[in-house]
Amino acid sequence: MKVGEVAQLLNLTKVTGRGSLEMEIKGGYTSDLLSNVMGQAKPGMIWVTMQGHHNVVAVASLLGLAAVIITGGTKIEADTITKADENELTVFSTNMSSYEVTGKLYALGIINRQ
Repeated sequence: MKVGEVAQLLNLTKVTGRGSLEMEIKGGYTSDLLSNVMGQAKPGMIWVTMQGHHNVVAVASLLGLAAVIITGGTKIEADTITKADENELTVFSTNMSSYEVTGKLYALGIINRQ
């Protein structure tokens, strides 16, 4: 499933302008602990977090993640959006909880195959 399809099905708000909606999602990861994401998430995954600061972009870009969904209505810092655009990373926001988003991604068939 592609990033844009997930965004439409989950009614996500795209907060960045330069990221691709055509990237194929290869799995998902949910965590707010950046070091945990760095150790466990894989390229092409979609990351679900409630963190809205610029370090999220650094981690997602380093790992080659497909997109980031920032949950819980978290305020996304302006420099986060700027850095995401510079790195062509797609970032979405939603008022749903991380738990709810993760469940919906799983229901859509986005699972991690080892």
